[in-house]
This record gives sequence, structure tokens and C-alpha cells, in this order.
Amino acid sequence: MPPLALEALPGLPEIHPGDDLAALLAAAGERLDPPLGARDVLAIAHKVVSKAEGQVRALARVEPGARAQALAADHGKDPRHVQVILDEATELLRADRGRLICRTRHGFTCANAGVDQSNAGAADAVVLLPSDPDGSARALRTALGVGAVVITDSWGRPWRQGQVEVAIGCAGLAPLSDWRGYEDRDGRAVAASVIAIADEAAAAADLVRGKDSGEPAVRLRGLQHHITEEDGPGAAALIRPPAEDLFR
Repeated sequence: MPPLALEALPGLPEIHPGDDLAALLAAAGERLDPPLGARDVLAIAHKVVSKAEGQVRALARVEPGARAQALAADHGKDPRHVQVILDEATELLRADRGRLICRTRHGFTCANAGVDQSNAGAADAVVLLPSDPDGSARALRTALGVGAVVITDSWGRPWRQGQVEVAIGCAGLAPLSDWRGYEDRDGRAVAASVIAIADEAAAAADLVRGKDSGEPAVRLRGLQHHITEEDGPGAAALIRPPAEDLFR
């Protein structure tokens, strides 16, 4: 395996709705040595993608309904924030200790339907997930001419402490590496190993940026063997179908 090298893109400004994110990323990529290129994977925190695409809600314009008000009272949340969460969710799976575990219209299962106030760019706003993260990744890959784009978000895990970055959008990178049917070093047939390559790239990228660093994009080099000529199935391939979810 080639060595893996990661480097945050420098000098990106605060992103606002309507900004040309691809142009800003390209300009930042030119400041790298060597510049951002066709064999690189670019991992991008979804907040900047969402902001550029206008996926931001001003809470002052949100009128919470009765269900949002009841949930907010039970869980110590702003009812307007809860209303946006409900608007973005297709199903509320669980509400516990201030967290609303939802299934989104994308098929993701995550806290608060991905609706977040951190790094929103305004005190009274929330940022939503991109409406089509795989589509956003495809568009950015084409515009930037890079090998692959992974759009990331920070998710908790039910059986472990802390959050990790995962891929919610992907283009040009094989999201999964299926080892089933191959033999391990002892000659045993591998029966269950399917490696979430896009998620691992997302998590690795987060190690070289801070939540307050203003560096939402990271170049990964050394993943050429996972880059594909076509855009591929995207991060949608990482979603476990509800029928296979043992914990529902």
C-alpha cells in the first residue's frame, strides 16, 4: 500500500449561500505543494457545501408546531430547532437526553436529522444537510478535476463514546471494499469483511483539521487504488437497508 498523506487546504473564507465553492476550493488547492490534482481525494465538511447551496434556515422564520413544542419541552431544546429537525426527518426513531435520533430523507440515521447550529455563521441559524450529497460530490469532482470527492459529517456511534467523521456524499471513490470470498493469511475464506473506505477517508481527514480551524477541506494522497473512473454509487451504498437493521 502506498503511504497516506493528508493536508488541509489553507485560506478558505466563511462560506455564504450562493458562493462558488468549487472556485474557492480550486484557489485554495493551488496554494498546496504540489497543487490539488487528478490523483487526489478531497474530503469536504458538509457545512461549507450546505452553506454554498443555501441549506441554512433562520430560526426567526420558523413557526414550531405542537409536536415540536412538546419535544422541545421534554428535551430542553429550542422548539424552532426541533421543528426544522422534524421537517428534515422522515421518521423519528428515538428521543432521549436531548437527542432526536431520526431517519432523514436521504436514508441516513443520525442525531437531529443532521440539523446543526455549530459553525452556522449566524447566531440564530441552523445548517441542514445538503439536499443531495452524492450529487454535490459529483458536481465538485467535475468542477475541480480531482480524483474523488468525499463530503463528510460528524456522527456519534451508539456503542462507543465520541464522534467520527463519516461520508454522506461521495464521487470517484469506491465507497466499499468487499473482501468476502478472499482468503486471509491463514488460508481461511473471508466471510464478512466489507471495509467502508469512504468513511475511513472521512475520519482520517478530520485528524488534520480542528472544529475551529476554518479548514473544512482536506487533501488525501495515496488512495489511488480506490479511485474509480466513474463517479460510482456514492455514499448511498453505505446505507444499511432498514430490513437489514438488527436494532430497529
